[in-house]
Amino acid sequence: MIEHSVFALPFAYMASLTAMFLDDGTVDWLTLLLVTVAMVGLRTFAMAANRIIDREIDARNPRTAHRELVTGAVSVRTAWVGAGVALAFFLGAAALLNPLCLALAPLAVVPMVVYPYGKRFTDFPHAILGLAQAMGPVGGWLAVTGSWSWDAALLGVAVGLWIGGFDLIYACQDVASDRTGGVRSVPARFGIAGALLGARLSHLVTLGLFAWYTVATDGGPLLWVGLVVVTGAFAYEHGIVRPDDLSRINRAFFTVNGFVGIALFGFALLDLVARGLGV
Repeated sequence: MIEHSVFALPFAYMASLTAMFLDDGTVDWLTLLLVTVAMVGLRTFAMAANRIIDREIDARNPRTAHRELVTGAVSVRTAWVGAGVALAFFLGAAALLNPLCLALAPLAVVPMVVYPYGKRFTDFPHAILGLAQAMGPVGGWLAVTGSWSWDAALLGVAVGLWIGGFDLIYACQDVASDRTGGVRSVPARFGIAGALLGARLSHLVTLGLFAWYTVATDGGPLLWVGLVVVTGAFAYEHGIVRPDDLSRINRAFFTVNGFVGIALFGFALLDLVARGLGV
């Protein structure tokens, strides 16, 4: 599921390139390549682990019953091998970046494994997913500087709330199956209307944190334009999904949120170049 990297990877790039701009004003292409390998490797591991751990739940849900581990098109052993290879790429990239990235790498892995179990013990597994995704921008900044940054943490929390918010929307389509099978989630516990309200609030806070990050990093006009575009995308996303009409959830989940990540990164990159980033 490499395409799922479009959600978090642009923000890891955004953090990395901002750190490079503030450091010496030039792009370190090798570091950017290693960030890419690390992000795609960890995302692939997370997706594989999620499918392995949830295969029995997936089998009971009509929407997910066609997945490869359920139908037997891919064996569990093959899936574990793939997960192991992806994890090795992640750890290898972290080791090549700097000692701090390698030391903290296990902390990035833990929520990726805990998340699929979360729906068994909490009504808020979406928060665990948000935590997992929040690590992308922080890791991207650490890859460049080897040190902590509160600016990167701001961006990370924004990304975590954004992804946790649209996971609330996505989970609405499984309410009936989740309640029947005892799977826990915000929509299953509080209803579809409650979940959509939570998603709207999450994305409002996300926009506030994006603005805070822009101010904290002295972002220029182009980055502010990007925020306006993203605000419009959020408004569209929440306009097409309603409690009585979930027919456009996939458009909201994949199309709109993929656009959010790519659009904001694109404007951030243009802004950094306009401010003097050497590519």
